[in-house]
Amino acid sequence: MEMTEARATEDSLFNRACEAAGETGAESSVSLRRESDRGGERFCPAVPASLEEAGISASLVEQLILKNLYFRGEVAGRDLAKIVGVPFSLVEPTVNHLKQKRLIETKRSSGIGSISSQFANTETGRARAKECLALNKHLGPAPVPLQQYTAGVKQQRIKSGWMSKNRLEKAFANAVVDDDLLAQFGPAVNSFKSMLIYGKPGNGKTYLAEQLARIESDGVYVPYYIESDGQIIKVYDPLHHEKTEADEESIFITEAQYDKRWVKCKRPFLTTGGELTMGMLDLMYAEGAKIYDSPYQLKANNGIYLVDDFGRQQITPAELLNRWIYPLDRGVDYLTFQTGTKVEVPFECFLVFSSNLNPDDLGDEAFLRRLDYKMFMMNPTPMEFVTIFREFCRKSDLECPDTLLRHIVREHYQKAGRKMRRCHPRDMIGVCIDLMRYERLPYRLTQELVDQAYKLKFVTKKYDDE
Repeated sequence: MEMTEARATEDSLFNRACEAAGETGAESSVSLRRESDRGGERFCPAVPASLEEAGISASLVEQLILKNLYFRGEVAGRDLAKIVGVPFSLVEPTVNHLKQKRLIETKRSSGIGSISSQFANTETGRARAKECLALNKHLGPAPVPLQQYTAGVKQQRIKSGWMSKNRLEKAFANAVVDDDLLAQFGPAVNSFKSMLIYGKPGNGKTYLAEQLARIESDGVYVPYYIESDGQIIKVYDPLHHEKTEADEESIFITEAQYDKRWVKCKRPFLTTGGELTMGMLDLMYAEGAKIYDSPYQLKANNGIYLVDDFGRQQITPAELLNRWIYPLDRGVDYLTFQTGTKVEVPFECFLVFSSNLNPDDLGDEAFLRRLDYKMFMMNPTPMEFVTIFREFCRKSDLECPDTLLRHIVREHYQKAGRKMRRCHPRDMIGVCIDLMRYERLPYRLTQELVDQAYKLKFVTKKYDDE
């Protein structure tokens, strides 16, 4: 009991310290719990002790209960609490109020109180639920107030000096990269600001950038939804956020170790390519649900956002980068609701651009200066090319004699005047395997097979002679 009281006092002091540092808003303070991690401390959203502490109203809880009962029919009290994302003790007063107003009724009980009782809407409750659904079709969990979300993002930002050479080497263990390349990547990743990777197509820019997702780091907490000015914004996206632990199966939600309106995930890694438009970088209103979906950069907070094929979007590179000049500089972004109202949100993601265009074609010197780091992906040296070829042969369980490799380098690159690309070994071995399967050939590489594969893979110059 004394330990519990001591912990409560410690948490209270910690929360007040966060408020004094400006980590929480004035209207609703975020409840943070310390969580030990490798001897340090990191953010963990504490289970709220009241609706006020959670930053949600009884009216919102009432709407969520009525809407869920409308679609589900009968729901147990503990499941209603799980839907809302808070302990049942916070939901119970609203349940009792709805019963008194004859909006819901108890269908049956297991004798353990309201937490085990089955509830359903009355006819009046169903009518009220339809009115709630006309406002929005959000069914839960309850949203986290924007101020609490902002405080959580700030608490989970990457700390200076987090990257080490060993950690980076481990992330790139499956890629053929030299020390010079890693030496360029290291400071950029450690800064967690912005970076441009450029070079000829096929040299592995996207592949190397994707290896950043393999860097070992602490997980982060992402809210399912956030709320600002009465508008609900979806943040958690299973396509881009990978959970690191399963949902608790306990029937007592009060046993939760953290606020269940948040989900524990790996640091996000998002990628978009030529399909990116300016509209995808702002709030997207879902007419059916009458809530908003968050843009990519918001979903990427506390993680990495890779803009692939930079310069080939429907919008110009200048328009795209100008969109992020202020967020990159100030760490905040401004999004627009359908009403025209703007809302300030945190911008805490490592922005990586990958392009096979000449940087001079992307923008002028002042434009490129906005990007903190630039890295040029050169063509592989013959030694690197051979190493990559051997590695793909090993993965495909194919032998690769030195005589065959010398033949490939001499005939198909040196004599042919063809530039080596890092993707060629993978592509050529894939064609060779396709040929072996189609022609029912033995599963081994031969000079004739490789020559035929190169002939099929590359465009012939004879087209100009016809």
